[in-house]
Amino acid sequence: MLKQRVMTAIFLLAILLPALFYKSPVPFCALALLMIAVGAWEWGRLNAFGQVGALGLAALCVLACGLSWYGGLLNRPLPMVWAASGAAWVLAGAWLLRTGVAGWSRIPKALRLCGGLVALWLAWLAIAQARVMGIEFLLSVLVLVWVADIFAYFAGRALGGRFSECKLAPSISPGKSWEGVWGGMAGVVALSLVWSFWGGNSLYSQLLQRHGMALMLLAVIFLAAMSVVGDLVESLIKRSAGAKDSSGLLPGHGGVLDRVDALLPTLPLAMMLVTL
Repeated sequence: MLKQRVMTAIFLLAILLPALFYKSPVPFCALALLMIAVGAWEWGRLNAFGQVGALGLAALCVLACGLSWYGGLLNRPLPMVWAASGAAWVLAGAWLLRTGVAGWSRIPKALRLCGGLVALWLAWLAIAQARVMGIEFLLSVLVLVWVADIFAYFAGRALGGRFSECKLAPSISPGKSWEGVWGGMAGVVALSLVWSFWGGNSLYSQLLQRHGMALMLLAVIFLAAMSVVGDLVESLIKRSAGAKDSSGLLPGHGGVLDRVDALLPTLPLAMMLVTL
């Protein structure tokens, strides 16, 4: 299993890194579009839409992203779009986690499919705009999610259950603890402090310049919390569908949605914070 994970990760990095660091954002945006389309296909399958229906959903996702690209949205500030998507993620995420696995199946299938399609389109638009803004800016958002996940893992392993008797979401993801969440937040706070003092065009530098230190720290803690929400929402949906992974396309890692679940809310919210 570990060997598969490592080999898949190396293969993905060999594709992603040249596209990311290419002088033009076009290759990376195109590659991100392909991955989001695969995520839409997985979304259709998780919601029992059938193979043909899932492929149709992927085609709709490509069409929505392609029209946005052709219409020049990658170079336009979209503060109201990001504010609306951020509010939707906070409210819908809280409601979904409150209702739990049983509540997901009670949502009409058409609404689930449309909601997932919109979330994936917004995630692609956010990551594409972030790449247009600069490689450092995009990397600062991606690294925030990775650091939150890594610190949460090790803090949960070392301290899970020592300070809080109750689990984070036992019916959705029994392995996650509150200590892990706090560890992830501590990690992103340290990351933001170190990176912001370098200056440059990172998310942290922009937040520091526009809003000051206190609000920058609150913002990164909020983003870390929402990355956990994205992870839990995808786990909730997989449990409702009776699936361990969103697909088996990435050996050792599951599917595309399993890799980008924490990014789905974090990317639009990061764009919201720097455009408001």
